[in-house]
Amino acid sequence: MLNLTDIISFLTSYWYLVVIIFAYVILVAFLDGRGTLNKYNITAHYIFGFPILMVRTQRGQAFLDRLAVYKRFWRTFANIGLPAMLLGMAAMFALVLLFDISMISAFQTNTVPEPSKFSEPRNIFLIPGINEYIPFWYGIIALIVTLAVHEFAHAILCKVEGIKVKSMGILLAVVPIGGFAEPDEEQLLGKKEEKAGESFPQESKKPATRSERVRVLAAGVMANFVTALIAFVLFFLLLSYISPVGEVMVTNVLAGSPAETAGIKPGMVLTGINNTQINSGNDFLIYSRTLQPGSNVTLELINHGVREEKSLVAAVGNETGTAVKVASVIEGSPAEAAGIKKNMILVRIDDTEIKGIGDFVAFMNSTSPGQKLDIYFMSNDSSPVEFRSVELANHPEAGVQKGFLGITYSAADGAISYSLGIGIGQFPAKKYLSMLASIPSLLTERTGWILLLSLPIFALTGEGFPGFSGLITNFYEPTGPAVYFGAAIFMILNTLMWIGWMNFYVGLFNCLPAVPLDGGHVFRDVMTSSLSKVIRNGERVENLSNAIVVIFAMLILFSLLFVTFAPYAAHGI
Repeated sequence: MLNLTDIISFLTSYWYLVVIIFAYVILVAFLDGRGTLNKYNITAHYIFGFPILMVRTQRGQAFLDRLAVYKRFWRTFANIGLPAMLLGMAAMFALVLLFDISMISAFQTNTVPEPSKFSEPRNIFLIPGINEYIPFWYGIIALIVTLAVHEFAHAILCKVEGIKVKSMGILLAVVPIGGFAEPDEEQLLGKKEEKAGESFPQESKKPATRSERVRVLAAGVMANFVTALIAFVLFFLLLSYISPVGEVMVTNVLAGSPAETAGIKPGMVLTGINNTQINSGNDFLIYSRTLQPGSNVTLELINHGVREEKSLVAAVGNETGTAVKVASVIEGSPAEAAGIKKNMILVRIDDTEIKGIGDFVAFMNSTSPGQKLDIYFMSNDSSPVEFRSVELANHPEAGVQKGFLGITYSAADGAISYSLGIGIGQFPAKKYLSMLASIPSLLTERTGWILLLSLPIFALTGEGFPGFSGLITNFYEPTGPAVYFGAAIFMILNTLMWIGWMNFYVGLFNCLPAVPLDGGHVFRDVMTSSLSKVIRNGERVENLSNAIVVIFAMLILFSLLFVTFAPYAAHGI
């Protein structure tokens, strides 16, 4: 259960966020108290004392008027969005209930999952710089596009339906968290607005009909879904214009070796040795064993898209070794607690190079419970990963005195050649690209949607796919028309992926039947329309609809909070 120590530990770990948020609250309260915010048409809305800022502008009205002349197109667009919104509403509400039922069942069976990065509150919100799965700059671009298309769609439909757009702007809560088009709510929703601080003149007009209101509300979600569709179509289209250059990467260069002298560095992709193509770690291992001491060797490499040849002389001895791959991580073990993952390649423990399974077994036989180790791996994309001070546990087998790490292992595709002085790892570049490209064909099944929606979190190997960035780009090159873009093709692919992913999620979230989300207002109109067919009293229908909408909103809010904080309540922070 949560206690004071857990809370202090949490605040200590994220002290910088606490400082930023505290400074933001104090600054907003100061400026709001002096009337400075109102002077610049900024309104602060306080939720449990935390201010959300609405930053308004009237710019862009003429542009909206020009777009709104195509009334028939925009009304058709919004009408198509309504069934899409209702489908998303049902799916999201069912998903929320499923999570609740699963978590309640877990409490009953004492199987509540421990807190992990997946359940951290910061990863619930799609805010770049806070959510650890969203890269900052690509996330900012995607967020801007997402907010712009959503709110512009609302604003255009307001113009189409003759509803005044008082202002447009962004919502700020330390960072941008949303955008808005501010229609005349008395016209759109039929409710009176506060006049205090009103900077824009009011114009009278008859209230919007239910059909007009629903079209305005559905347009934002429809715009997000269409933007996501366009972005994903372009992403998967351009994906066909990149090709693997190889699958074998240099992961380690031994100090003082011929490879180091020749200028070979980790991260280079090895494609051949002495005009012999190297397609796998096994190819490298077999060829390396044929090298004679003192023989001239030419390595064919690709370094960040540039093909290079490096010449060196093989050193005395052609000893080679196969790497050790983590086959699985035992639940509750020191390895799991440290964050060691399946398929990582073990290369060193403390100062001992692990050249094969025999080295690993011999080292572990010399350990004892409580001993702390520094363990060095290569991850799935061949980037180095270090785990410091991993404390070994008691071995689960009775009578065994050695320390227990908690992994099962197997021979890896990687290898080390001591005559050349390089270690390599193999990344399944062809298979990985093929699996990415196959996602659209799988969308007729549940598997395809799971892959698409979880791409940055679990991806295809369980570690998340943030896009083509870092070492993974070394394994690919542009082909066909994409050659003209050069390395920029990877930036374009990443931008499209994040725009598609964020638009789809924001669209789905807005489908939730909870006010003030668009789905909540549409849900209220659907409920009012349905109840009016059974109950003839208009006032009673209105009150009952409002009550149902409030109940749903509270249920969804508490459901989200319950699922988010349940692991912490069960296990502590």
